[in-house]
Amino acid sequence: MNDEPALRRELALTLLGDLDNLIERLADDICAHSSRYASGTPVTHEDLHRTLRGNMEIALREFGRIPDGERLFEAVAAENGRLRAEQDMPLATVLQAYRRGGRVLWQAMADWMRDRSPDQQHMVGDMAGAVWETIDRFSSAMADAYRLRMLELQHREASRRGALFEALLDGRAGDPAVAGAAATALGVPRQDRYAVVVIAQDAHDAVSPPDPAPALEGWGLWSFWRPRADTVAGLVRLRAADPAELAEALRGQRVGRAGISPPFGELAAAAQGLRLAQRALDTLPPRSGEVASLDDRLVHAALGAEPEIAERLIVRYLDGVLDSGAERDVLLGTLRTWLDSGCSASGTATRMFCHRNTILNRIGRVAELTGWPADSGEARLGWALALRALERDH
Repeated sequence: MNDEPALRRELALTLLGDLDNLIERLADDICAHSSRYASGTPVTHEDLHRTLRGNMEIALREFGRIPDGERLFEAVAAENGRLRAEQDMPLATVLQAYRRGGRVLWQAMADWMRDRSPDQQHMVGDMAGAVWETIDRFSSAMADAYRLRMLELQHREASRRGALFEALLDGRAGDPAVAGAAATALGVPRQDRYAVVVIAQDAHDAVSPPDPAPALEGWGLWSFWRPRADTVAGLVRLRAADPAELAEALRGQRVGRAGISPPFGELAAAAQGLRLAQRALDTLPPRSGEVASLDDRLVHAALGAEPEIAERLIVRYLDGVLDSGAERDVLLGTLRTWLDSGCSASGTATRMFCHRNTILNRIGRVAELTGWPADSGEARLGWALALRALERDH
């Protein structure tokens, strides 16, 4: 019996008859070369032995062209690949186990061939090629199924994370079960220091929203982002970072116009964070590319929430200046700088590169046109609020 097919069949049947010992040798070899398999987690030793038995039996049948081998070959490999993907076993570790299996199988075949006739021993090279071809085919089928299943699992997990993130933003995290599930899915604690960011889609394609996550990771900030209508909303884990650092990081990525909520301590407050971040965003001029936290835009946000009040502020405190014709822009600019300079004529003059008396004359003119005395605390507050309201309208 010197023909290769017959010899392969005899060899396969011999090893199938000693399968228990072959499985023990293979399991010991795999565990000796892999701490993951040796630990019994996530693949238990019973699972490993069961899988090795099924794989080795089908591989030997395939090698020996024994009936049922061809029919089951791809299915068994694919099933094994899907299982290891679901167990989150690294593919490289699984492929290494297959290579160890090939070595043990070939060693057992070589031991058997050593006692064969010289004519049969000449076929060792062809037999070796057949063994590794079988292992390669099995490994490829397993790896293809593993990758496909991993993609399916990643897509499912991404969908689940997205759904739970939306539950946070929609205010459903008041239910402890929802908050707990969201924290687990996102991989963050329920209690920490967080902020919500809302980025406007002024200058971006809505189907390709910005993803600041990689850049924020460089700042030590975990984040999760999802597109929502005309915006992109993000949850950022601040930890000890200041919102100003977050704003700086976002500006560096040129994400466009963005509002940042005040920090909050529980995931359950994410819905409120979304509302406040949106309020901050709404205070920024369209297509301005500015990034601001709500705490830096509180006056603007308050005025924006009550447009009728804002309009009345403008009328009551600035109406005369707004109707002053050619003086208007100069008076408004001077008043704004004067208020920002702590109502100091000297400080305003320095910033505007003009004489102190010029500033005093202009502020006096504002007082005359508006009917409010410049030394009145109420007038100064009213002028400041009216100017902010005017900025919001323009």
